[in-house]
Amino acid sequence: MDIGGKIKNARINAGLTQEQVAEFLSVSRQTISNWENGKTYPDIVSVVKMSDLYDISLDHLLKEEKPMSKSDYLNYLEESTNTVKSRTRLSIIILIAVYLGIWAASLIAFWFFGSGSDALGYSILYLWILLPVTTFIVSLIIGRNNYWGHKKWFAAAGFGLMYMLAEYGTFSAANMVTFHKINVPEFIMIPVGAVISLIGMGIGAGVRYVNIKRKKCS
Repeated sequence: MDIGGKIKNARINAGLTQEQVAEFLSVSRQTISNWENGKTYPDIVSVVKMSDLYDISLDHLLKEEKPMSKSDYLNYLEESTNTVKSRTRLSIIILIAVYLGIWAASLIAFWFFGSGSDALGYSILYLWILLPVTTFIVSLIIGRNNYWGHKKWFAAAGFGLMYMLAEYGTFSAANMVTFHKINVPEFIMIPVGAVISLIGMGIGAGVRYVNIKRKKCS
């Protein structure tokens, strides 16, 4: 399938540069060049977007000049879709791993590098600056990339729970050890963390919506 030559000709006919297409698809210019030179193949999502951008049919981009069997056509679509899903899944795993790493580091810092005299400093640095900022940024990325679709909003509850556990695993735990008693978790921390997450995802989703509208109008 000479899809590289087809998307190159379609781009030229549309009067667009590789840089413009790369920005529209949120990829590098080198990626566009590799697609057009046949070094790599675009995923099906990118092909659909290019079809809209170049105002040409999807069949023209995907089908060969000679008849293409239905099974080959479906296999290509399935392979491309699986590639996109794998990349998205990997990005989500990395994002969650980064968040959990920072969350765990905040607890480790409290127990191994902190002391009773600097508890207030820890509270300000980790619980009220580092974790909220991390939650906001991670949620922003989730909203910007629309991870999990509409279900992404439920992730806010998870962030709220993790925020509560951070407090319970540090100050509350230290208090229980010192006074030999069991404290009830500060459940008020859940909505605090959830609100921070919702704000981040809301802004990210808003940025995504504006970019899509702008690209459609350009």
